[in-house]
Amino acid sequence: MGVTLACGWCSARFRGASPSAGCPSTTLCETPFSGVARVRGWLLIGLSSVVSLAVQAAEPFGRVDLSIGLYRIDAEVAETPGRRAQGLMGRERLLSHEGMVFVFPELRAHCMWMRNTPLPLSVAFIDDSGRIINIAQMQPHSEDNHCAAQPARYALEMNQGWFAEKRVAPGAKLVGLERLPAPR
Repeated sequence: MGVTLACGWCSARFRGASPSAGCPSTTLCETPFSGVARVRGWLLIGLSSVVSLAVQAAEPFGRVDLSIGLYRIDAEVAETPGRRAQGLMGRERLLSHEGMVFVFPELRAHCMWMRNTPLPLSVAFIDDSGRIINIAQMQPHSEDNHCAAQPARYALEMNQGWFAEKRVAPGAKLVGLERLPAPR
């Protein structure tokens, strides 16, 4: 007479001589220490990492007041990998004084694109000292890369044409960056 066992993965009950007999409920389900269960465990660990990034992106963005000359900017802050990846995707509109500032952990020639972003935007790439390096115009839903002309620490996205309308050009200084959180 066999013993009643429970599958360590799906909790299905079955009769068998040992846990290595496997679970009869499906051909993929085995005991927790078998190869398939081990692979499932690693997949769950990987999935939890992806979910963690998604949760970071889903958390509300922090905000900071920045300025260029006389112009005040209410900027959402993207300082984590998840928030930088999310950016302004799916956003239908920005008020004229709103934008998003991306804080990068390393100084380099970062690039931006517009995947799943329905707004036309302008992006200013900014160095460590807060000076604008270059400004690029980005079209909605485009996967074209728009890159910093020199190593940048920050990028500021605004409604398309905002920098030109305000006569803000490369060399202008962005004030308030010291209030940004450290990049993660």
